[in-house]
Amino acid sequence: MTQSPTGPTGPGSTDVPDVVTFDDVRDAARRLAGVAHRTPVLRSRTLDALAGAEVHLKCENFQRVGAFKFRGAYNALSRLSPEQLARGVVAYSSGNHAQAVALAARELGSHAVIVMPEDSPKSKTDATAGYGAEIVRYDRYTGDRVALGRQLAEERGLALIPPYEHPHIIAGQGTAALELIEETGPLDALLTPVGGGGLMAGSATAATALVPGIRMIGVEPDAGDDTLRSLAAGHPVTIPVPHTIADGQAIATPGELTFAINRRLLDSVVLVSDDEIRAAMKFAFERLKIVTEPSGASALAALLTGRVTPLPPRIGVIISGGNVGLERFLELLG
Repeated sequence: MTQSPTGPTGPGSTDVPDVVTFDDVRDAARRLAGVAHRTPVLRSRTLDALAGAEVHLKCENFQRVGAFKFRGAYNALSRLSPEQLARGVVAYSSGNHAQAVALAARELGSHAVIVMPEDSPKSKTDATAGYGAEIVRYDRYTGDRVALGRQLAEERGLALIPPYEHPHIIAGQGTAALELIEETGPLDALLTPVGGGGLMAGSATAATALVPGIRMIGVEPDAGDDTLRSLAAGHPVTIPVPHTIADGQAIATPGELTFAINRRLLDSVVLVSDDEIRAAMKFAFERLKIVTEPSGASALAALLTGRVTPLPPRIGVIISGGNVGLERFLELLG
């Protein structure tokens, strides 16, 4: 077992493996049993007809905190020592990982400090504070959230829990794909939103183990195509912080660990525009009767706009989250 350069930092650091295996995902599933929700898989004849395929939607908008992020956060925090839990944890996030760490810390009797952008959606900051976290704000376009998180970890003796660049986070996120395929049986392709890459890395680890030959298709907003560019370059590249309604995917560069996994397991990455994401959110609300946040709807947008070619017969789509306030929802959809 080797020390991951991207694992928790601070006095509570423990040795963690620098790779993620299917056994790690199964272990995370056992740890999450009875704590995380086993979210529903939604079918729609209307969607099947529009897409021209049999579509299975894994609805992580019904997960605790309203997004898949609770899976990884709880899996990571639950492995900290009692002494470290007593000292607390720190994380940086635009919103969903923030809420997930805050709730996981509360569930485990710990305390969370969360570094959040000043322009984070109010619904996400309010929910994070509601779970008992201390919020430290920064400017996402000029500040360095990683440096600020590490500084707080060092000064206060907190364990740093990054949003995606950690094996236990990745393994926890992979349980969404594990549950999906356990319920649906083999799929021909799985569409997953890509931000920092943790959901895709975990999902790809699980899905390719369960269904050899499955096509793993990542979806990014066209303003935030860092993973697509990184795959083309063969190494992580950095772009300007994206201006996109998909705040959960407004990432400037993929994580090194997540990129190493995704480079090996992804088949392709497709891009969608903000307008196409809005249209997918509207479709999900009007026809599927579910609320999605912009990042949560990006994979659905790729399907609805015909970006997936050739189209496989049976497709899984991860709806990654539904954390959008009423005012923001109305503003986005006009």
